[in-house]
Amino acid sequence: MDIQLDPARDDLPLMANTSHILVKHYVLDLDVDFESQVIEGTIVLFLEDGNRFKKQNSSIEEACQSESNKACKFGMPEPCHIPVTNARTFSSEMEYNDFAICSKGEKDTSDKDGNHDNQEHASGISSSKYCCDTGNHGSEDFLLVLDCCDLSVLKVEEVDVAAVPGLEKFTRSPELTVVSEEFRNQIVRELVTLPANRWREQLDYYARCSQAPGCGELLFDTDTWSLQIRKTGAQTATDFPHAIRIWYKTKPEGRSVTWTSDQSGRPCVYTVGSPINNRALFPCQEPPVAMSTWQATVRAAASFVVLMSGENSAKPTQLWEECSSWYYYVTMPMPASTFTIAVGCWTEMKMETWSSNDLATERPFSPSEANFRHVGVCSHMEYPCRFQNASATTQEIIPHRVFAPVCLTGACQETLLRLIPPCLSAAHSVLGAHPFSRLDVLIVPANFPSLGMASPHIMFLSQSILTGGNHLCGTRLCHEIAHAWFGLAIGARDWTEEWLSEGFATHLEDVFWATAQQLAPYEAREQQELRACLRWRRLQDEMQCSPEEMQVLRPSKDKTGHTSDSGASVIKHGLNPEKIFMQVHYLKGYFLLRFLAKRLGDETYFSFLRKFVHTFHGQLILSQPLQRERRAGAECGLARQVRAEVTKWIGVNRRPRKRKRREKEEVFEKLLPDQLVLLLEHLLEQKTLSPRTLQSLQRTYHLQDQDAEVRHRWCELIVKHKFTKAYKSVERFLQEDQAMGVYLYGELMVSEDARQQQLARRCFERTKEQMDRSSAQVVAEMLF
Repeated sequence: MDIQLDPARDDLPLMANTSHILVKHYVLDLDVDFESQVIEGTIVLFLEDGNRFKKQNSSIEEACQSESNKACKFGMPEPCHIPVTNARTFSSEMEYNDFAICSKGEKDTSDKDGNHDNQEHASGISSSKYCCDTGNHGSEDFLLVLDCCDLSVLKVEEVDVAAVPGLEKFTRSPELTVVSEEFRNQIVRELVTLPANRWREQLDYYARCSQAPGCGELLFDTDTWSLQIRKTGAQTATDFPHAIRIWYKTKPEGRSVTWTSDQSGRPCVYTVGSPINNRALFPCQEPPVAMSTWQATVRAAASFVVLMSGENSAKPTQLWEECSSWYYYVTMPMPASTFTIAVGCWTEMKMETWSSNDLATERPFSPSEANFRHVGVCSHMEYPCRFQNASATTQEIIPHRVFAPVCLTGACQETLLRLIPPCLSAAHSVLGAHPFSRLDVLIVPANFPSLGMASPHIMFLSQSILTGGNHLCGTRLCHEIAHAWFGLAIGARDWTEEWLSEGFATHLEDVFWATAQQLAPYEAREQQELRACLRWRRLQDEMQCSPEEMQVLRPSKDKTGHTSDSGASVIKHGLNPEKIFMQVHYLKGYFLLRFLAKRLGDETYFSFLRKFVHTFHGQLILSQPLQRERRAGAECGLARQVRAEVTKWIGVNRRPRKRKRREKEEVFEKLLPDQLVLLLEHLLEQKTLSPRTLQSLQRTYHLQDQDAEVRHRWCELIVKHKFTKAYKSVERFLQEDQAMGVYLYGELMVSEDARQQQLARRCFERTKEQMDRSSAQVVAEMLF
C-alpha cells in the first residue's frame, strides 16, 4: 500500500496490519523529561496472530445473535499495584550508540541491523527495501506494521518470556522442552487468553515479562506513518515473535501530546485528542478493531502528578528524592486511541464541606463486597465486566477525583465539585451501570481546543466551563459522562461514524442535565426545546458554511468499516484541519435521536437505549446494529402478520397461470399503511413478480389510493418489473409527489428501458418549472 498524503489536508491513514496480527496488551515504561520535552522509554507488545483472534471474533459475533449465551462469571478488578522497574536494566550491556536513531531527516550511519531513516521511506511501506510480505501468503518475511509518527525508534528486540520463572506452565506441548520461537509464542498465546477471573495474575505476568531480557534484535524500518518490524526467517504471523520490546522517544513537535504551561505558569504535558491520535506517543495499532488492554509505569519529577486512563486511583511511589513513579492499568480492552495521559503540577480539589446527603449517596464500590450473581448476558470478548456485577450495577455515583492548577481551587469548589455527584447519579438513573469503575476529572490548560474530552476513567474539561454559573459546566459534564457509554464502552468500528458517539452524547446531555437539576417534566421539556432551537440554528449555519462532503454522517457510504486485506484503511477527512471545529455530526446525530425519542415516546426510547447498552457494551459497532435492532422489532405482532402475507404473495407468484379448479383462493389480511410499506419492501427483494401478481396486489390493497409512502414503494415495484399497465400511477406520483420523486427518476433512467426513459423525460418537462431548483438540477443531470 503506497500512501502519499499531505498531513495538512488529506485523509488519515491507518497502516497497522490488524487482519494478520493483533496487539492484545501494551506495557509502557516511560520517563517524562520537561527540560527536553521528551517522553522516553520502552513499550512491550504482546501479540496474537490472525488465526486465533478471527475465531474469537467469529464466536463473539455468533454470541451477539444468540439468546442462549452462557453468563460471564468472574470477579471485578480491584486496585492492583504492580511496580514495574525500568526494563532498560536488563539491557545495560547495549547502548544507544550501537544502533540507528531513525528520525526524519537524520542520516542512518549504521545499517547493520537493516534499519533505515524516515526520510528515505516517506512514500509508504511498499517502498521498504525488504519488500516484506505483510501477510502470510508469500515467501518473504512477515512484516509487523504499526502506526507510528513523529517518534524516534531506537531499537526493537524480541522478549525472552521463557526466562520468566513460572511461565513454563503455560506450554501445553510436552515436546516443546527446548526454548524456541514456538515455545515462547505458546507462552504468550496462553498468557493473553487467561480467563477474566485471573486478571490480577495476568497483569503480574505481563509486568514480569516486560522486564525479561531481550533474546535478539529485530530489523525495523520507519516511514512517515508507520513502523515496520520483521525477523529474518519468520514468514508468517504465527512464526513472528509474540512479545517484542520497542525502545523509543517522542519528539517535542510530536502531534499526539502538547507541552505547555498551566494556568499557574507551571509546565505540563497532555494528550490533546489529536487527529493522529496516539501514534506520536507510542507505536501502536490505531484501527479501532485493535482492542487491547494496557498497563503503564511513568516516572516524573516528584513535584508532578501523573494522570492516565486507568482503573486504579494511582498514588506516587518515591524512587529517589526528586523522582516519583506512577502505575496504572486497564483490564477492559479498548482501542489504543483512547489511551490518555496528563502530567503536571495539578492539585487534587476537595469540597470544603460535605452535606450528609452527599456522604450518603457516594459510597465507594468495594469489589470485596461484590455480589457476583449473574445480572445479564454479555456478548463482548471476555474481561472483568461491571455489567456482570450486581453491586456495580446499583452504584449510582462512582468514586471520582478532581485535579486542577491551584489557582482554580475556588472556581472548582463553587461549580464543578458540587455538580459531579448529581450528574453521575442522573446518568445512572437513565442508562444504568456505569461502564467504568472510577473517574478522574482534570481542568486542562487554556490552550485545550475543546470544552471537554472523555477517555476511559479520565475526563478533560476546559476552564471555560467554570465561569458564569452552573449551566455550561453541568451540560458539558453531562455530555462527557455520556461518552462513557457512547464512544467508550460502545465505540464506532469506523471513526467516520462519529455521530454514533457524538449524537448520542449530545442528546443525552439534555436528559442527564434535566434529571440532575430535578426539573419538573414541563420545565425539562421547555429547557430541551430551547436547546433544540439553538442547535437547529447552529446546524443551519454550519451546513451553509461548510463543505457538503464534510457534512455526511457516513462519508464512506457502503464502504464504511471496510479495510484492505491487511487491515489498513484511511479515515476520510481525518486530517482536515476544519473538521475538529465542526459540529454537524453532533447536531445531525442529535436531531435523528431526538426524532426517534419523540416518535417512540420516552419510555420506549430509553428502554431501547438501556437494552442497546447492555447488548453492545465492550464492542465496536457500525450503523448496522441500529438496523439490526429495527429487524429485531420485526418480532412484534404486526410485523409477523406482514411476513405471513409476504409468504402468501410469493406462493401466488409461483402458481402456474392455469390453476386447478379445486385450488383454494388465497385470503389476504387487511394491513395498516406502515404494514403495507413493509410488505412492498419485502416484495421488492423478489427477483421477479408476474404482471398477474402485480395486478392482484393493486386490486387487493387499492394501492393507487394509499398514502405517498405506500405509493412510492408501489411505483418502485412498477418500474422494477416494467408493469406497463400501471405506468399512469408512476406519472401521477412524479407530478403530485415531487418531494419524494427524485429517486424514481433515477430508477426510470437506470433501467435502460426506452419507454421508461421517455416517461421520465415527459414528466420532467411538465413539472420542471415548478420543481425546487436543486431538485430540478439533480433530475436534469440524471436525464440528460
